[in-house]
Amino acid sequence: MKHRGRHRRRRRGAALRGVLAGTALALTAAATLISASQAQVAENPGALKPLTSPADTGPLRLQEHLVPAPTLDRLAAGMGRPVGVDAVLRSADRTLRGAAHCSSDERASLPVAPAPARGYCWDRADGPGEGWRPASVTTSGDADDDGVWGTHRVVLAGWTHPAGTGRPAGRSLARVAFVDADDPAHLAYRWVLLVVPARGGRDYRPLASGISGMVWYENKLLVTARTGSADALYVYDLDRVQRTTVDGPAIGRVPGGWSADGYRYVLPAVGSYRFASGRCAASGPPCPGALSLDRGTAPDSLVAAEWTEPGGDRHTRLWRYAFSTDPARAGLLATNAAGRVDAVEAYRTRATGVRGVLSYRKAGADHPSWYVGRLPGSRDGRGGMWRQDTAGADAARCGPDSSHRCWARDAGSLSYWQETGEVWSLSDRMLFALPLADLDRSLG
Repeated sequence: MKHRGRHRRRRRGAALRGVLAGTALALTAAATLISASQAQVAENPGALKPLTSPADTGPLRLQEHLVPAPTLDRLAAGMGRPVGVDAVLRSADRTLRGAAHCSSDERASLPVAPAPARGYCWDRADGPGEGWRPASVTTSGDADDDGVWGTHRVVLAGWTHPAGTGRPAGRSLARVAFVDADDPAHLAYRWVLLVVPARGGRDYRPLASGISGMVWYENKLLVTARTGSADALYVYDLDRVQRTTVDGPAIGRVPGGWSADGYRYVLPAVGSYRFASGRCAASGPPCPGALSLDRGTAPDSLVAAEWTEPGGDRHTRLWRYAFSTDPARAGLLATNAAGRVDAVEAYRTRATGVRGVLSYRKAGADHPSWYVGRLPGSRDGRGGMWRQDTAGADAARCGPDSSHRCWARDAGSLSYWQETGEVWSLSDRMLFALPLADLDRSLG
């Protein structure tokens, strides 16, 4: 069903660019200097090394598994008619505060160089003491090239709650903030819990995995899956948001209806992708980490980075998969007749601890640049932002000692909004945006 407003005029994008230009953040002094203890120079990750041999590209192959239609239909029949993104946004019950209303500690988590054009801290009810951690972001700029979904501009932010941190034993959770971004000065959001159908659609269970990467393309949301499952990616349909009917701590079917740990909405998975050669391992398939969308390829592609420990011995692989051009497979990856998905491009970088990845080709360039946001080896503060290609790497520098540790604290994923030319990302405390042109200038 076509409902994303592809033919809307583009004046709203120009207006937003004006807002970005006129609202650059004045960061506090604490966020403009890096202390001597944080000033160690990060190792240059060097040039990207292309991976072309079957031994290198074979472990990246995926196998598609779609949830049977009768399972999804049975769940919808039991829970009631699914709703879409608009219904979730209309019920937004929390607000993001502009940077001027955030604490100095929250603002100190933002990048030093380049400085964000604007930033937001989360509702106080979602503070760090709750055990939840933000890590991934995608927008309606990924979903559709006009940047609008239906009548709204939307940001989706993925959060993870590890097991054993205030949750019942053995239960980790993943949720997504649906953010109404129509007015850049007043952002509101509502939580949706990610779940997986169970018992043939008669029940559902929580997605027990960290969602360090997330991409919204067409009507599908693809998220990483790293723990408790053989799956590499889970797939969600944004037209299949379901309402719960019982406000309780249980997750799934309960006496009297459907519960989701107090959340009003759940989003059931409609499919997944598994590595064809088994679970991620040091000598085999990579553990998926960061994700992003690249609209500069033909067809559009899903960009991925391997999850590696900061400062470890295992260097990160970067690769991409093509999206399907079949209208009947909107938002799904391109597969062969056997449901296999092959990487169409792959590299190895000497970088470790990559938590954000973006691929973008400038006008006139022969090849795209790869932007990687990295955690520091000691995991005690700011990370670095590097731009790499097969010729070398450049980093932003800041502070009196020209440190490379200038990016966000506990850096999150990256998402490029093509219509406005801005990059969205997260720190451990804030959601922020900055023009890609500013990022390039800082790396120049």
